[in-house]
Amino acid sequence: MLRRLYDWIMALAESPKALWALAGVSFAESSFFPIPPDPMLVPMVLANRKRAFVFAGVCTLASVLGGIAGYYIGYALEGLGKAILAFYGYRGAMDAFQAMFAEWGLWIILVKGMTPIPYKVITIASGMAGFDLKVFIAASIATRGARFFLVAGLLYYFGAPVRAFIERRLTLVTTLFVVALIGGFVALRYLF
Repeated sequence: MLRRLYDWIMALAESPKALWALAGVSFAESSFFPIPPDPMLVPMVLANRKRAFVFAGVCTLASVLGGIAGYYIGYALEGLGKAILAFYGYRGAMDAFQAMFAEWGLWIILVKGMTPIPYKVITIASGMAGFDLKVFIAASIATRGARFFLVAGLLYYFGAPVRAFIERRLTLVTTLFVVALIGGFVALRYLF
């Protein structure tokens, strides 16, 4: 099933309606869809590097809007939210996750929004936990934007050779960025 979805997304990346498809996949991935937009973003940027940052902007906007939809699913449609989380194997972890959210909510969104960890889990859990919606949106814009603009920027400046590196080491690249981001927040906290 996942292979067919992946092949479908790759075919969409080459179509004239690729930008709309990219927005749709970015939106859906943030609330329920299993495949991230990266498999479309990478070939689209490599095919038209001049539009790299437009593609990243579309990914960011659609992902944040999809994140708000995921938040709503968790907040107002809890039964559907629980079913989606169960589908992804997080059924029993919700109570522990809500407790973590009460203490570390912003940091969870910041870290998980940048990594390949399914963002839909964070969006739905944020709604279920009643996490502050404004903070959720701001953190989503920061992390999703950073992730997509990082990928688009690397591809824009370095072209095709970076594609193989990103595909092999996406977790490493995003982890290093998150470490730098958290380090910056910690440094600012202790310096001021």
